[in-house]
Order: sequence, then structure tokens, then C-alpha cells
Amino acid sequence: MQIMITHGGLARTRVVSFSRMQLSLAIAALVLVLLLASGAVYHFIFLKAAREGWPIVSQLVKLVVHDEIAQRDRFMRENLDAMAVKVGEMQARMVKLEAMGDRVTGLAGVKPDDLKVMTAPAPAPAPGPAASGAFRATPGVGGPYVPLDHPTLDQLNLALQGLESQAEQRTDLLTFAESRLFETRLRALMVPNSRPIASDVIGSGFGFRTDPFTNRPALHTGLDFAADVGTTILAAAGGVVLSTDWHPQYGHLLEIDHGNGLVTRYAHTSAILVKAGDLVKRGQPVARVGTTGRSTGPHLHFEVVVDGVPQDPAKFLAAGPAPALPALAQRTLVPTPSGPLGTH
Repeated sequence: MQIMITHGGLARTRVVSFSRMQLSLAIAALVLVLLLASGAVYHFIFLKAAREGWPIVSQLVKLVVHDEIAQRDRFMRENLDAMAVKVGEMQARMVKLEAMGDRVTGLAGVKPDDLKVMTAPAPAPAPGPAASGAFRATPGVGGPYVPLDHPTLDQLNLALQGLESQAEQRTDLLTFAESRLFETRLRALMVPNSRPIASDVIGSGFGFRTDPFTNRPALHTGLDFAADVGTTILAAAGGVVLSTDWHPQYGHLLEIDHGNGLVTRYAHTSAILVKAGDLVKRGQPVARVGTTGRSTGPHLHFEVVVDGVPQDPAKFLAAGPAPALPALAQRTLVPTPSGPLGTH
């Protein structure tokens, strides 16, 4: 780019040449100068006019600033209203979750006394600087969420904090109920209420009878299932193998510990398929029918013992999937016989 400069009093013309780079730099410098000038004018004139209340300029500045503030407030109000709707939906869901938690805890058998600590209000610091370390309990609050027409940010923060606290409490409550349900299911699996052998033929039941060897009245401490030698014997419940020893009257005797002082015995077996210390589950093959020990023929002598006292196995087998063990034990306790541990 070339610029020709002429003057009437001069005989020659001066020519000034600019490259593209020089022209770009000149334009950039001009723009920068204009920006600095406009900033200086705004800072020293408009802001000063707004502060000192100049007649015309201050009103223009106030209109611009007021419009910007109104737009920002409108944007924030729309966002706060949307957040309030979401908070209302979350609290409605929390109410449903609370009702579901109450039903689940009822099914789990959780007592109201167990929930007093969980549902009690959290301790809050007592007011005043001299009350460090002292706490006072705040009264409980609750109820459905009714959103305000124009909630503030502080109100939304308080609502969100309350939702977070309720969610943590509901989570703890459901976890507690889950543990109770698992405990109930585990106890059901540990109670011998399934038949140890696939046979409906009962030789002798629990109670007094005439002993086949002495022909005298004696207590039969178990339930006899008639079956052929070699018939598979199943664990009546899950537990740990207590012993697999030989007994002069029981013959090959298997004992399984089910916890809470409850033990099952499988006597007169021809073979034992597990060893002491093994963990067995309900329905697992553990032995085979035989006629060892004090026995008149092939059968399984099945016993249930609670705290060392023989019980009627028929009551356990007929009690269903999860009988109440303490109450059942109290109803079926009988005196320990003075004679030998078992007959046949």
C-alpha cells in the first residue's frame, strides 16, 4: 500500500509505502487506543456520573444497570423455581420410600424399640459460647413438602439438607431390615424341619414304649424311619458336623450342630459321608442307613436335642420353614431319661 503526499509549495511528491504487516499493526494499535479511551471514558465519566448523580448520564447508567440486574434476577428465579419443583418431587419420592421402609421393617420383624435410636433427632449444640460440649435435643419435624411460590436459595439449601439426612436414615433403616431378613432366613435354614430320609414309614415315635430288648417301659428319644441298608440320609438343616464317632448303642453316630444349642443325631448308620468340622447344608447327603449298634433291623434313628435335652423330632418336621426355636423348645422340653442315651 502506498500513500502519496503532495503540497502546492513543493516541487516534488512524497510517497510513503506500508506493508500488510505494518497496516495490520497500525489497525490493531488504533483499536487498542479506542478501547482504552472508551474504558477511561466509562470509568471516569459514567461511573462518576452515576455516583455523583449527574442529571442525564446517571439516569442512563441506572437504566442499563437495572436492566442487567433484572435479567440476572429473572434467570436466577427461573432456576430456583425449577430446583424447587425437583426438590418437591424428591420429597414426594422420599415419603413413598419411607412408607415402603415401614412395610419392610414390619415384614422383617423389627420392633419399634429398635428404631428409637435411629429415629431420634440428632443432638444440636446448645446456643451460647459458654455451652461448648453441651448438647440439647431438637424436636422432630416432618410432613409433606409444599413448595413456596418464590423459594429463596437458603430455603432450597435447607430442603436439600433435610432430604440428604432422610436419605441416609432410610438407607440405614433398610440395611438394618435387610440384616434382620437375612438373619431370619439363616435361622430358618438352621432349624431341622426337613425329612432326613425319603421314607414315610415310621417305626417308633418319640415317647415311652416297650423296649424291644428288655420288654420294659423306656423312653424312646427319637424318631425311627424304616429304610433299606444304604439308603441316603440327608441333613435336616444346615450346620457344622460335630462328631462322627462310634457309640455302643447308636452304632455309627453322626451329630450336626445347628447353633443355639440345637443338635441333630443320625444313628445306626452303615456309612458316614462327612467328617467332623465339615459345613453341611440342608438336604446334603451326609450318611447311609444301616443297622449298627443297638438295633433290631435297618432304619434311621433321628434325634433332635436342644441344650442337651431330647425333643420330639416330629414337632420340628411339622413346624414349617421357620419355627420359633425358643418357644418350641420350651413347649417340648422333657426330663432327661435316667437310662442309656438311646435304644434303637
